[in-house]
Amino acid sequence: MRNPLPFILWLAATVGSWFAFTPSVENPANLLWVIGGSIIGGILASSIKVAAQWERSLVFRLGRFSAVKGPGIFFIMPFFDSVRAVDTRIVTLDIPVQQAITKDNVPVSIDGVIFMRVSSPEDAVIQVQNYAHAIRQYAQTALRDVIGAMTLDQILADREHVGHQIEKMVEAETAGWGLEVAAIRIQDIVLPEDLKRVMARQASAEREKRANITKSEGDREAAENLAAAASTMSASPGALQLRTLQTLDSLGSSAANTVVLALPIEVTNALGAVPGLAQAVQAAVKPKTETKAEVDRAALSTPRKVETDQAGEQTTRG
Repeated sequence: MRNPLPFILWLAATVGSWFAFTPSVENPANLLWVIGGSIIGGILASSIKVAAQWERSLVFRLGRFSAVKGPGIFFIMPFFDSVRAVDTRIVTLDIPVQQAITKDNVPVSIDGVIFMRVSSPEDAVIQVQNYAHAIRQYAQTALRDVIGAMTLDQILADREHVGHQIEKMVEAETAGWGLEVAAIRIQDIVLPEDLKRVMARQASAEREKRANITKSEGDREAAENLAAAASTMSASPGALQLRTLQTLDSLGSSAANTVVLALPIEVTNALGAVPGLAQAVQAAVKPKTETKAEVDRAALSTPRKVETDQAGEQTTRG
């Protein structure tokens, strides 16, 4: 954040010295006073610092860490103190594309992004030379290690889990760096072209399998419904006639359709009753024929009984 206060203070000191000691030909020494006032104003102006709300300023006095200042206005000792500002907002760091081999020996290219913030400015500056570069390099190494311990299906199915694993490894390593890792996410996974074609064929076959299963289940349910409808219609002869008439009505709804009924329904029913009539006639004739034959067989097979009359003579009865 640019601080306008030093410039304003220097300008005020210079202008005040000019009006207080106006240089002239008669008093050339006044020019020295004006220059001295400008220099003093510049020194005082350099002692005023302003830190934004998201900034923390580390003050080093003669090379040694002194204090953390900010946010707001603060003062330092000119020529003795140096200031380094640190941004404490969440920043994003890109993880470059990494070539890695999965657990099932599939080469993949993966990149990601790191969301982090500085939680301890003094540790982030003093303990690490360049904390942004250091955490990016360690995240690349952790990414390769995590990818090598997982299969391709696990990586594709749960990217969030991959990011959490990398985040745990990075947090464990950067515990004393004064950094807070908010999240690490996987952005893109690039697969070889031949593997993409194989996966596309597999997905197509899986979808075709589900479609066939769904169609077969629909055919089975339709067959069950038709069988139930046939049973209901067979129990009521009038239902079949009503269904036939309904079908004819649906076919004849358009003027372009012509429906020709070859036989009336009554004739069809009469023809259907012929086999039953023939069976009834056969059942009526067959008992008479069988009765005459049974009488003849009964007469031949009946034994003769011998009876004795009152005169003691034997009479044979048939």
